[in-house]
Amino acid sequence: MGEEQEKKPRASRKGQGRGVTMEAVGRLAGVSQVTVSRALSDPAKVSPATLAKIKEAIAQTGFVPNALAGALATSKSMLISALVPSITNIVYSSMVKAFSEEMREEGYQILLSETGFGPEDEEKLISAHLSRRPDAMFLTGIHHSAQARRMLLGAEIPVAEVWDITDSPIDFCVGFSHVETGRAVAEFAWNAGYRTVGTVSAGDERARRRSEAFVQEWQKHVPGDVPRALFDAQASLANGRAALRQLLEQGFTGGLIQCSSDLLAHGVMVEAQAQGFDVPGQIAVVGFGDQEFAASVEPGITTVRVDMAAFGRAAAQSMLARLRGDKDGSSVIDLGFEVVRRGSA
Repeated sequence: MGEEQEKKPRASRKGQGRGVTMEAVGRLAGVSQVTVSRALSDPAKVSPATLAKIKEAIAQTGFVPNALAGALATSKSMLISALVPSITNIVYSSMVKAFSEEMREEGYQILLSETGFGPEDEEKLISAHLSRRPDAMFLTGIHHSAQARRMLLGAEIPVAEVWDITDSPIDFCVGFSHVETGRAVAEFAWNAGYRTVGTVSAGDERARRRSEAFVQEWQKHVPGDVPRALFDAQASLANGRAALRQLLEQGFTGGLIQCSSDLLAHGVMVEAQAQGFDVPGQIAVVGFGDQEFAASVEPGITTVRVDMAAFGRAAAQSMLARLRGDKDGSSVIDLGFEVVRRGSA
């Protein structure tokens, strides 16, 4: 029995794992492999009838063209890398969604990765993405490691730094001044009649800049320490509640609290009401981002509004212009912000 099993013919493994080939598509369509390649790279070079046969053969076989081979031939991958700190944060997901919609209309596909908030992790992902030879890259923010900047400059591809502005972008930046938003909230608080304040911030660098700018601007009116609750983690409702408890332990007895996000602001409000404080009579709250829920809670959250989708669209439009060879566009696109007053302050 063992000898009979040994003599049985084994299935050939030749070609296993390679999938349907261009040659197989050509045989089914009745054309050469060269003609199939030509139809895929430049459909105008084959007759409509031949193109129809090739498309039908592709549909029947499930053939997927080798994008890497096409990229080597044309020096274009039609791939755009996008790196964001968090894919669950509505701020970043709204920007990338708008950006992706614009780019896909022009035939580009998006390779998305989550970096977290550490520059070292971002650097590793930039290296990994560049090894895939994207045609351009979408980054969040303007602060990157020195090595990341060297890699991006050496790649010589369009680079969009979104959600912040600087006078020295790698290529071009789209966003607003986080420092100015902090100053604007401090001026809002002073002009609204508040004379004591506190600040609550999540762990990312941009949130800390807004908080620090708020404190520095406030101290021009009222010198002295400002109670602060600073978290290393991302914003959350629970951290907002914990933040108010921290401020109260530091001696904060009432006034306005500047928060680095609407989510933290909502948490502060929930804790304030749970402890019997009147909002905004005793404790007023200002958030950031004007997220969808901000206008619907009670009271509505006074906040800093930024148009996330507009940042994504502007980044896409500038990137597409650069991919077409137009280098005359602005390298700094400041879309600004707006302080929106509601019931919480």
